[in-house]
Amino acid sequence: DVQIVESGGGWVPPGGSLRLSCAVSGLNFDDYAITWLRQAPGKERKGVSCITNHDGDIYYSDIVEDRFTLTSDNARNTVYLQMRRLKPEDTAVYYCAAGLSSVLRNPFATDEYDYWGRGTQVTVSP
Repeated sequence: DVQIVESGGGWVPPGGSLRLSCAVSGLNFDDYAITWLRQAPGKERKGVSCITNHDGDIYYSDIVEDRFTLTSDNARNTVYLQMRRLKPEDTAVYYCAAGLSSVLRNPFATDEYDYWGRGTQVTVSP
């Protein structure tokens, strides 16, 4: 019933930009935290950025380093991650996940989320 669909990934040279989209359906958008997490090859998933839609609060993990901006279009149930000044170490599959804001304790813990998209690949290389 719940669908989460990521898009916008691709290849970009170091220093470039990409805008990822996360379209959510089948749930009450305002009740959920929507979070971007990423997983590099051979490594564990790590949180990137989270928004709690009932109040619009946004959280960034340390890896963002002021380079990424999370926005939400509540009318479209869509969250965007604008990524700038990308580095090779940003190469990963980027996942969008949803979890109830009322029970969320750690926005960057992978086990907090009920629903996951399939991911979109981001590759940063010369």
